[in-house]
Amino acid sequence: MGLTTEMGRAATRLKLVQVPGAGVDRIDRAALPAGTLLANAYCHEVGIAEYVMRAMLALTREFSRLDTALRKGDWQSHWAVGTAPPPLWPELAGRTVGILGYGRIGQEIARRARAFDMQVCAIRRDVGQSMEDELALLGGPDILDKVLERSDYVVVSMPANPETIGLIGEAQLRRMKRSAYLINVARGEIVEEDALYHALARRTIAGAALDVWYLYPREPGPTAPSARPFHELPNVLMTPHVSGATDGTLEGRTKLIAENIRRIACGETPLNRVV
Repeated sequence: MGLTTEMGRAATRLKLVQVPGAGVDRIDRAALPAGTLLANAYCHEVGIAEYVMRAMLALTREFSRLDTALRKGDWQSHWAVGTAPPPLWPELAGRTVGILGYGRIGQEIARRARAFDMQVCAIRRDVGQSMEDELALLGGPDILDKVLERSDYVVVSMPANPETIGLIGEAQLRRMKRSAYLINVARGEIVEEDALYHALARRTIAGAALDVWYLYPREPGPTAPSARPFHELPNVLMTPHVSGATDGTLEGRTKLIAENIRRIACGETPLNRVV
């Protein structure tokens, strides 16, 4: 997933650096030997979109809490005897999902959200590419506040770059509804770590599903995903960067990488060329 200066110097015959994922942030582009092409791979958008829909349901219906309780014989429902019934769960139908980054992943999320009868708001840099989509609201980064204020679920699905790192901080989280949920399937650093932890701990927002993090393993053994104790918060669904880890992703990327090897061998331009 990475290319260092030392690797670039050693790769005197290199023609292609093919990243087997979408992110190229671990590639030192200055280390690419002259004439070497860089390409990435997608094919993960369906798996990630399915993850997002599962996360919405899991957060809203609190499946983990109910599962843990019922294993102990605790019926936290209207079937319990001698206790008041809990509040009814909200349905996804009629709710609004705000998609921050309406690219390949965002469009797959929107397609599934519409199947749940949800309203879709989205932001993307090139609005013209999506003008014909059935969205309740579409605009550039300048409408971020409107999307945050309107959404019941905010999904971060944009690439990490100098324009997006730290984009969601305390001020932006405060614009979200107290009943809203944040789902991050992009990069951890797009959402400020401390601001997110405090918003969740203080219930400024209702909860979050986080599949991308601030700390990653560098050696064998347990590794905390953040300097903050997100694991102590009951309103956080934590997964270890696996939203796109599906059989469909692997099959699609395998075919794309094989095709790019063929193209390079034949002197053709690879698919998904970055530089």
